[in-house]
Amino acid sequence: MLREGFDLGLDLVVDLVFLGFALVAFVFAAMAREDAYRAADKQTKKFWLIILGINLVLNPLLGMLFLQIAGLIAAIVFMVDVRPAIKQISGGSGGRRGGSSSDGPYGPYNGGR
Repeated sequence: MLREGFDLGLDLVVDLVFLGFALVAFVFAAMAREDAYRAADKQTKKFWLIILGINLVLNPLLGMLFLQIAGLIAAIVFMVDVRPAIKQISGGSGGRRGGSSSDGPYGPYNGGR
């Protein structure tokens, strides 16, 4: 009986983690510019919004593990492959703010002077 309660609690935690990750991926996909997807040579913004949106809607409705894993894989692909490429194209530089065009990855480039 105790194990059944633990399994139910663990299932709920896993479902919430999958749902939260799908929500974060969907929000990032929605916030990115459409032209950044094309410039990064990735699928369109519409494609990713549909895939991640379906994952977001079906994940809590269907308890099938296969669909949850497929949705998780789609969200992981977006977060690991698509989002960094879009961020690079869009000029996102991580934590840096307001750098100039002569800044290199380790600070300003002064041309060897």
